[in-house]
Amino acid sequence: MTHVLIALVSLVAFALLALAMDRQQSDLFGRELPASLTRLLRSGGWAALTGSLALAVQAQGWALGLVAWCGHISFSAALVMLGLIAWDRRKA
Repeated sequence: MTHVLIALVSLVAFALLALAMDRQQSDLFGRELPASLTRLLRSGGWAALTGSLALAVQAQGWALGLVAWCGHISFSAALVMLGLIAWDRRKA
């Protein structure tokens, strides 16, 4: 169950970080979001990544937790990237 939670928090983190990028904002919303909202999205993304690291280390210790966390964030980043590609292709 811990792995699912770490994966979900990592997925949210990378989604927030992607939404903080000007290009993704233009592609998804048709305009760039205000700078204050962009900073909030970026801060939330980094906070969620830190939270997922804390969950992984708390559940499995530093040695195994870091390895598991690296796997989870890699998978989550790939899912967000594939989702953005699919959105762009669907839109075109």
